[in-house]
Amino acid sequence: MESKPVNILAYKISIGILLAVIAVMAWMLVNQKNVFVTQEKSSENVKTELQAQLDSLLAEHERVKMSYGELSNSLSERDSIINVKAIEIKKLLVSKSELAVVKRKLAQLQQITRVYEQQIDSLFTVNRKLKAENEKIKIDYNLEQQKTNDLSKDKQVLNEKITGAAILKAYKITAVAYKSKGVDKEKETDKAARADKIKICFTVSENKLVSSGYKRFFVRIARPDNSILTRGPAYTFQFLGQTLQFSAMETLNYEGDAADVCTYFERPVNGTELSKGKYFVNIFTEDREIGQTTIELK
Repeated sequence: MESKPVNILAYKISIGILLAVIAVMAWMLVNQKNVFVTQEKSSENVKTELQAQLDSLLAEHERVKMSYGELSNSLSERDSIINVKAIEIKKLLVSKSELAVVKRKLAQLQQITRVYEQQIDSLFTVNRKLKAENEKIKIDYNLEQQKTNDLSKDKQVLNEKITGAAILKAYKITAVAYKSKGVDKEKETDKAARADKIKICFTVSENKLVSSGYKRFFVRIARPDNSILTRGPAYTFQFLGQTLQFSAMETLNYEGDAADVCTYFERPVNGTELSKGKYFVNIFTEDREIGQTTIELK
């Protein structure tokens, strides 16, 4: 009967120890739950931060693409890789994948975008250099074209000056009517009824720019009624695309020096007598008119 208090004491001690163990276990359970909740909240915060980094990375990538315009089309393959990697990371953030995997893939994506920026910047630099070179080539080409055009214009002007200077002129032009008086005899007259020939004399100007050689000079004498004195239908020449009648023609071996030329219009034996009035005399080469004068018969 005396051992009973001991058993009660031991029982109480056991109960106390058990309660203490239960309390400790309860505290550990609550603490572990708090740690789990804290870890879960920390994981969500990391995911949010990683999502923000991803969004910022993609926004910067789009800004780079827009800033370089059409040049970014040349890196479309690498751009596709970036988009695929971004989609993969987004799926991992939604799932319960390890954050270390997400971080690693995000770091890889950051490296890819850096390489993309370096490549597109290099392309921009090369493209700008090529544009500058092309612009210089274009400017140089235009300058050369302008020089060529200027030289061509100068040459044309010079040719025109030479062509304008390389012409013959007739001066000291005289026209005198004569009456024939036997063989090799003639007498000057101003009477239309007596005249049976008109002698035209002139001096061809000196011009070293004119090519030497035989030159033909055609004389057209227009009656007061403007009809041309001629000895027949064969007395024609071509002038600037037209067929003109002439009254007399003379050939000269021209060598660039001034030379005197004389020629005659002789009225056909049975031809119409010359009429009274003013006659107009024009002298031509084959490509231009070089002089004129008049003669009046009474």
